Amino acid sequence: MDLWDQLLMGFATAVTPINLLWCFVGCAVGTAVGVLPGIGPAVAVAMLLPITTKVDATASMIFFAGIYYGAMYGGSTTSILLNTPGETGSMITAMEGNKMAKSGRAGAALATAAIGSFVAGTIATVLVTLFAPLLANFAVRLGPPEYFCLMLLAFTTVSAVLGSSTLRGMVALFIGLATGLIGMDQITGVARYTGGVPELLDGIEIVLVAVGLFAVGESLYAVLYEGGTGETRNKLSRVHMGKDDWRRSWPAWMRGTFIGFPFGVIPAGGSEIPTFLSYATEKKLARGENLGQFGTTGAIEGVAGPEAANNAAITATLIPLLTLGIPTSNTAAILLGAFQNYGIQPGPQLFTTSAALVWALIASLYIGNVMLLILNLPLVGLWVKLLKIPKPHLYAGILIFATVGVYGMRQSSFDLVLLYAIGLVGVVMRRYDFPTAPVVVGMILGPLAEAQLRNALSIGEGKWGVFLERPMSATLLGVVVAVLVLPRLIRMVRSSR
Repeated sequence: MDLWDQLLMGFATAVTPINLLWCFVGCAVGTAVGVLPGIGPAVAVAMLLPITTKVDATASMIFFAGIYYGAMYGGSTTSILLNTPGETGSMITAMEGNKMAKSGRAGAALATAAIGSFVAGTIATVLVTLFAPLLANFAVRLGPPEYFCLMLLAFTTVSAVLGSSTLRGMVALFIGLATGLIGMDQITGVARYTGGVPELLDGIEIVLVAVGLFAVGESLYAVLYEGGTGETRNKLSRVHMGKDDWRRSWPAWMRGTFIGFPFGVIPAGGSEIPTFLSYATEKKLARGENLGQFGTTGAIEGVAGPEAANNAAITATLIPLLTLGIPTSNTAAILLGAFQNYGIQPGPQLFTTSAALVWALIASLYIGNVMLLILNLPLVGLWVKLLKIPKPHLYAGILIFATVGVYGMRQSSFDLVLLYAIGLVGVVMRRYDFPTAPVVVGMILGPLAEAQLRNALSIGEGKWGVFLERPMSATLLGVVVAVLVLPRLIRMVRSSR
């Protein structure tokens, strides 16, 4: 009962008028931040950190948490309607959601994203409440070999599942891995593959590549190959989910939640890996007509699962942050700074020394999820009206939106040149049926995988056998081999009959 008493105490604090107001403002700001590509919750929280000098600790942490998970809700809106992911965690949503929008099912895509986010966020919050210390203790036991094998699994599943062929998927992945190597070496500090261009020393922004490949590439491809007529993009069949949409969505929400949650707990997890793994899972499980919708007219499972995984992972990042003081994302790192501004150090003692703040924060997650659902569902009808804009105006708006968003990141004209160069690469990839998502996966996870590989080899004193000596990493390697080999063996057996 002690746990429930503390949670009730947290609700008593969170439902005070001033804290409810901060929660609502945080959710609204977060939704807006998610819609705008290039800003992101980390930048928004960093810009608003000065309020910690004026606002009570509990109120400001509730506000920042609202921005954090509100941004995940908002990111799905432009991903689905405009193929412009506001956050890297929304890239998979863009892939299937935008195809659903083009086939007149934008309302169903937006609804399943909002409801899936609510379901996943609520379940993940319950799990945070019940299992925070236990899961954090398990996560600490994982070392560099396990993290590297986990990322290797993400590489193989994404490359094998996305696109029309594994070879094209692998080529796209290696383009992303090569792009991720540009900049300063993380360990030696030596500049790599910069070509003497000073702007490349810090590497290429992931959001810039995502916006270039998806938004700019989509717009340029439409202009060059589909023509720019004045007709509307799509005929909208309905605004809300039908019975079949509900039947197909709820299992995907559940699977996505339980795929995403563990990745938020582990350091170096993030929301990108679980969204791709969730998509891979949904595509593998789809059969018949449902499978045929993936990559063509858009499969609702391809939106529901990844959105749930994304929000579950985001909520779970609070576990290592609160119980260990370990941030597993950029935004969590800035939240750690906000705690320290108040003289509070997250860690094993936090639940004792600042129990009122922690439980009020956890209670605010339940309230914030309800607020976001109420905020987002009524807006579905409003958002889908964007699809009635004529093609030339819509694509011009997307290009302006992408340009302003990317320029706002670093106020660099070089970034704009890079954005449109990457957009042209996106056009070529789409023209020749190369999937673009593995490029971004390679960019995000490549540098992390490289660092974990080097650390693992240091632990093993240069011996590659370190990956086979540890049970967890050996198991993950076995799964990687199975993903690459089993589908081919099954095809060979079927063809020999």
